[in-house]
Amino acid sequence: MHTSIFHLSFPVRDIESTKAFYADGLGCRIGRQSAVAIMLDFHGHQLVAQVTEDLGVPQKNIYPRHFGLVCETEDEWTQLRDRAKKNQLTFFREPQRRFSGKPIEHLSFFLRDPSQNLLEFKFYLNANAILGEQSFSQIGDEHERLSPEG
Repeated sequence: MHTSIFHLSFPVRDIESTKAFYADGLGCRIGRQSAVAIMLDFHGHQLVAQVTEDLGVPQKNIYPRHFGLVCETEDEWTQLRDRAKKNQLTFFREPQRRFSGKPIEHLSFFLRDPSQNLLEFKFYLNANAILGEQSFSQIGDEHERLSPEG
């Protein structure tokens, strides 16, 4: 049980497509809403989608910005992956296994919401890798981070 709840406010183009993606597509519970903002229960954390005309330039890569969820079990990750496929959400990066054979090995997929925000869903085979394994300096994919398109 968490004692604190993470909060993230992020830009969206409209409330309806946001509700369709997050509530219908991912199963987030809807909290308060107005014509310009909506609160979402994102697996116990508070997301606040704020309508804006300036969404910025869509990213061509997963860097520098994305947010998401680290699943506690592989089954939870698999259920989210299957739900995203069933609801025909847009995969920005298909499900994959990253860093195979290393203590930081994890399963990952990325979705793109209707406002071009990127979300990552991952499951670490070694729970210590979530915030530990400091002997490994690798965080993400360096070749993509250095890309001029990222």
